[in-house]
Amino acid sequence: MVNDLFERIQKNKGPLGKWASQAEGYYVFPKLEGPLSNRMMFHGKEVISWSINDYLGLANHPEVRKVDAEAAAEYGSAYPMGARMMSGHTSVHEQLEQELAAFVKKESAYLLNFGYQGMVSIIDALVSKNDIIVYDVDSHACIIDGVRLHMGKRFTYKHNDIESLEKNLERATNMAEQTGGGILVITEGVFGMRGQQGKLKEIIALKEKYNFRLLADDAHGFGTLGKTGAGAGEEQGCQDGIDVYFSTFAKSMASIGAFVAADKDVIDFLKYNLRSQMFAKSLPMLLVKGALKRLDMLRTMPELKAKLWENVNALQNGLKSRGFNIGDTNTCVTPVYLEGSIPEAMVMVNDLRENYGIFLSIVVYPVIPKGIILLRMIPTATHTMEDIELTLKAYEAIREKLESGTYKKIAAETTVDVSAE
Repeated sequence: MVNDLFERIQKNKGPLGKWASQAEGYYVFPKLEGPLSNRMMFHGKEVISWSINDYLGLANHPEVRKVDAEAAAEYGSAYPMGARMMSGHTSVHEQLEQELAAFVKKESAYLLNFGYQGMVSIIDALVSKNDIIVYDVDSHACIIDGVRLHMGKRFTYKHNDIESLEKNLERATNMAEQTGGGILVITEGVFGMRGQQGKLKEIIALKEKYNFRLLADDAHGFGTLGKTGAGAGEEQGCQDGIDVYFSTFAKSMASIGAFVAADKDVIDFLKYNLRSQMFAKSLPMLLVKGALKRLDMLRTMPELKAKLWENVNALQNGLKSRGFNIGDTNTCVTPVYLEGSIPEAMVMVNDLRENYGIFLSIVVYPVIPKGIILLRMIPTATHTMEDIELTLKAYEAIREKLESGTYKKIAAETTVDVSAE
């Protein structure tokens, strides 16, 4: 008997989807309204927003808005039409690629329409069935999905664990000697949930012993780390050892798109083999022009990054001094780890938003282990010291309610199933 394809979908909504009736529109798929800034509107109330990846405050910057508007007026949203290889290529796209390559100290760069799509396609293009991939177990979903396309062998190593990486490199080396393939190691410059930098320097040091190439996703490091803002590789003094450098425009650049940078021969290969770009419409000119302006501000306005880190340090030091567990983050990403159930987490976030005017991201199982609540905050250059002080006071209040059982009691009295996790 052939089952109805949708029967499984109707019976099993998935680990997150099963909460949709209680969560959608508020906890997931929320609607933040108003100008992108440190304070926005949510359900008719002003909230301090800690969930916008606008690190440098460029999203609503008047200079950026001006360039975006001028580009939209000159080119519209369609130009250029077609894929880059066919009819969508321009000298402005080339200019942005050249400037990006110079900024991250690589020979060449190539624009990508989207970060997620781009990373999936980069991995697919770089490896053949004879090659072996070794990647950090905590890698972003775009890396995991790219690895899934690989028809050869792949191994994960324990998160940021160099000993585990070396053991897997030994396995990969033995296998590559049999297949005649190569080895690709993949990690992140900054892990977006925990806020840790990837151990790029230590990974690169292993090249003295093992023959592999390194692909680094530096979405959260680009613009926030390093003396010039060129990312985690610059911060750790090992940018040259990153063979393929990737970042998105969706964080510090406050836009859409991404890029990959490497030696010219690698970029030339990717230009002709990245299926997600070969068969997709070119990045619209208004986004390219806007990215050029944003990149120029990254280079010429160091005060933006300085203000960002002033806020990061004030927030993280304030949390630590109050006894909160923020893990071992050494980046702008600010996680706070608490113990509790999913229903308790939902009540807590409701309290934060409705009674304290704090909007932030909540992360629960299956993204992290059961019994843990991760409240993730993204400080930006637009936040104020008042925002930080109000947030710290709110955290002290919710911790007391969590530890006293107040949230557990409220959860039990609502339609939320406290036992369901």
